[in-house]
Amino acid sequence: MIQHCPVLIVLLPLTAALLCLLFSKFNKNLGSWLVIGSIAGSLACSLQVLHQTLTSGEAIHYWMGNWEPPLGIEFVIDPLSAVMAVLITFISLMVAVYSKPFMRKEDWLHIGGYYTLYGLLTVGLCGMVITGDMFNLYVYLEVMSLSGYGLIAMGGKKSMLAAFRYMLIGTIGASLYLISVAYLYAMTGTLNMADLGERIMPYLSSPPFALAVACLFIGFGIKMALFPLHGWQPDAYNFAHPGSAAFIAGVMSKVPAYAIIRFFFYIFGVNNPIISTALTVLGILGIGGVLIGSIMALAQYDFRRMLAYSSVAQIGYIAIGLAIGNMYGFIGAVLHIINHAFMKSALFLVIGGIQYRFGEINLYRLGGLNKKMTLSTITVTLAALSMVGIPPTAGFFSKWYLMLGAYQGGQYFYIVILVISSLLNAIYFFRILEQMFVQHEASLAEVHKHEGKLGLPAEMAIPILCAGLGILVLGFYSVDIVDDILKSGLPEVFLR
Repeated sequence: MIQHCPVLIVLLPLTAALLCLLFSKFNKNLGSWLVIGSIAGSLACSLQVLHQTLTSGEAIHYWMGNWEPPLGIEFVIDPLSAVMAVLITFISLMVAVYSKPFMRKEDWLHIGGYYTLYGLLTVGLCGMVITGDMFNLYVYLEVMSLSGYGLIAMGGKKSMLAAFRYMLIGTIGASLYLISVAYLYAMTGTLNMADLGERIMPYLSSPPFALAVACLFIGFGIKMALFPLHGWQPDAYNFAHPGSAAFIAGVMSKVPAYAIIRFFFYIFGVNNPIISTALTVLGILGIGGVLIGSIMALAQYDFRRMLAYSSVAQIGYIAIGLAIGNMYGFIGAVLHIINHAFMKSALFLVIGGIQYRFGEINLYRLGGLNKKMTLSTITVTLAALSMVGIPPTAGFFSKWYLMLGAYQGGQYFYIVILVISSLLNAIYFFRILEQMFVQHEASLAEVHKHEGKLGLPAEMAIPILCAGLGILVLGFYSVDIVDDILKSGLPEVFLR
């Protein structure tokens, strides 16, 4: 069983998602627990392959149907992809449990449909980070996208338009990636990523390669909501189903960023003019995203919409780290992918809980939340401090590595941008804390019954607690994560 862990990461939630509606027909909660159990199994498999890659020091290669690549499709799991798989499955499990109270009054078809889409979203995200085949990545990208559109559309009337808009723009992004795959295949005759890395060498300065890189860049840029390709994101995050919003906002945009890392740093290599130019453009767009996203977040009064624009800025951090182009910048970018997934998931979990209990998402109507939802207030505080970059929270360490990389590379303007952005983050996140702690309590009126000492059902309170603790754990163990995991999976260009 252990040797099949790589494929079980996607096979378990895929099987559960396909059976979910059938089981929900017999008992409306049975299908949802089947999906939750399968994601727990997928998490266990992800932890196993992470342990295996770290102890052996070698990547895991799993051949589908025992067909040897490059003819067959393979899964390739190194420390970086294993960490991403653990991240996806852990947050997916938290949010899947968290969603249960939102489903209490729904019928079997709604519950079964929701968890079917949720399971498929987990499949698509996991498949994208562990596949070693370019076209197979496209398949998982489409699974991720289609299920994501459906979950966003389930948020209500306004969410239908947001999902449709995302579908139109997202289809363009997926099509551009597919065009890139076609060009790369035409040049090299292979779809296997490792094989591609060897065969693409004679074409690294050719116009077809430049066009392929441009299509890949724009395609994944749309999917990761890179400025100025982020137009779909604010409405999608704002109107997504409150049960799944934490998973969509926390993880869905990080996996395309991981895909760019995989292609640019591991397959193509950064020591050629075309990729260097692409990274320079990525840095410029990252600066724009950091500044515009932070300024737009300042102007919002809707908590979820503010977090959506904040995500545009946080994606900018990742782009800047990759553009810096040295080891510390790369580590900062990857660490920020991990940290931001927890920070943003935690914030969306809390705002979903506030919406569940009070029916409120207006920033200026959160007065007295510290007394009514103490656990949620503590989690928001930790997440806010981490987003600003206050030690010992997780966000401080990713920003530290980004600044260290900029300093080492003599790119001091990036340090200035990061400092300005942190100050802007402090303004709009401390505004939230002020509303929670300082304002009077008259603004919050309950629409749900008070449920226990935590103020929320246990299915919601426990994931919120786990997300808050995760921010602290990532902060305290950031140095160990970098030394033991991220440095062991560095691209070859940084190991010379």
